[in-house]
Amino acid sequence: MTRSDGSDPDSNARTLDAAGRDPDELIRRAGARGNPDFDQHFLIDDRVVDRIPGYLPADCDISHLLEIGGGPGVLTDRLLGVAGHVTVIERDPVFVDHLEREFAEAIAAGRLTVIEGDALDVSLPLFSACVSNLPYSASSEIAFRLLPLGRPLVLMFQREFAERMVADVGTDAYGRLSVSAQHYANVELVERVPNTAFDPQPAVQSAIVRLTPREPDYTVDDEQFFLRFVKALFTQRRKTMRNAIRNTAHISGLVDPDAVVAAADESLLSRRAGTVSPREFAALATLAAEHSVVDPQVG
Repeated sequence: MTRSDGSDPDSNARTLDAAGRDPDELIRRAGARGNPDFDQHFLIDDRVVDRIPGYLPADCDISHLLEIGGGPGVLTDRLLGVAGHVTVIERDPVFVDHLEREFAEAIAAGRLTVIEGDALDVSLPLFSACVSNLPYSASSEIAFRLLPLGRPLVLMFQREFAERMVADVGTDAYGRLSVSAQHYANVELVERVPNTAFDPQPAVQSAIVRLTPREPDYTVDDEQFFLRFVKALFTQRRKTMRNAIRNTAHISGLVDPDAVVAAADESLLSRRAGTVSPREFAALATLAAEHSVVDPQVG
């Protein structure tokens, strides 16, 4: 079940004793403000920051929380208030040094690990859940590095991205992102966050999404092909599925797309990708793989 109603966050977040350091003071002690050119927009609204840990699922294991993009440590501080151990990945050496100074006591106690590096490149620890205000320029890549790991995620995204992630089939926002995210997890938009909650203020609005891992209600034999097939068909979302299958073999890797069209049900072929459910995409991907060789060099 997806949720995109943006309902009262107080009814969605559990109350966790996460309140701590003042965000403005943390940024001041860091000695460097966020740089929009480097996708650095830091949460300064205490109320929002305090709520974020409470969006983790009620039964979530919080023994080891991962944070990507620690910055001045505003969210890091809240996570240390609820977790047994926190690992922060931060690529800016200025903020890495600040985190190591600011939270020296937690590091010495073995409760905090700070990793300097890019979250798309470094080896990830064996974390129990991830809570992060992601850099928006890399949010999709980071999210899809995390999702296959099957851990609960509470992530801040650009609002438009979040709304596409939670969208239901048949809606304008439904697309490749919706199918791919919901393949791995129940996806809920739990709070919309205005740009005034950040410093410096981004040009876009934001939203917090909770992703609770679960197995889909369908099976796919080749997950990589399934996701690539979905991607291909949504590049031609205004075309019928018949034409989309034929026109995107260079993306999907199908060697004989006409054979897939010949085998598929006419009622599906006449529809468009935005009306096709994840379960139907999975069934079509299975049929496609059965009736056409898939080029291993594609993807």
